[in-house]
Amino acid sequence: MKKTLCIAVTVWFASPAWAYDGTNCKAPGNCWEPKPGYPAQVAGSKYDPKHDPAELNKQSESIKAMEARNAKRVANLNKTGKFIYKVDDIK
Repeated sequence: MKKTLCIAVTVWFASPAWAYDGTNCKAPGNCWEPKPGYPAQVAGSKYDPKHDPAELNKQSESIKAMEARNAKRVANLNKTGKFIYKVDDIK
C-alpha cells in the first residue's frame, strides 16, 4: 500500500502538466501572469479588497506598543539589575 501511494505521488509531481517552462517571464524569476479574465492590475478593479487603513495599521501599532514596553523593561533592568516582566510592576 505504501509503495503504491509513493509511486502515485511521485508520478503526479513529476508529470509534465505541472511543469512551468518559464517562457513568459518579464525578468529572471519574475514569471507571474494573471489568469485569463483576471486584471493585470488589481487596484481599482472588482478584485481590489479595499482594505481599511486602520485595520492595516493594527499590527504596526501593536509592535510599537511592544517595543515601548520592552524599552521600559530594559531601562529598569539597567537601573536595578533585576528583570521585571510586568510593566505595571515597574516603579
